Amino acid sequence: MFTLAQARHLVATLRPRVEELIRLRADLAELRIDLADHGVSALGGLAEVKALEARLHAVVEEFHQHGIQVKGIAPVLLDFPGERDGRAVLWCWLEEDEDVRWYHRMECGFAGRRPV
Repeated sequence: MFTLAQARHLVATLRPRVEELIRLRADLAELRIDLADHGVSALGGLAEVKALEARLHAVVEEFHQHGIQVKGIAPVLLDFPGERDGRAVLWCWLEEDEDVRWYHRMECGFAGRRPV
């Protein structure tokens, strides 16, 4: 369980990993398209696809090891289990957000997001 302050601290601390995830996602998308369209890419071949996939999964696993739920990678969407007013919630951070500014009840999902 995270407090809002802890979730905000982790987002700031893990920002380099988020930026790495975004780079990996972009490289992997570009590489896959190049290989599908032309059979070659300046980014490499199948071995590089596998290496990028492995690194992307390792970064996601790093978030999981901190207790963070990775709900998406395009865009990056992170949820931090917590509590608000005695109710279980997920503190919610979406790529491009400066800070954790949203939460939602666990059973409501993204559609139930509310400002903190």
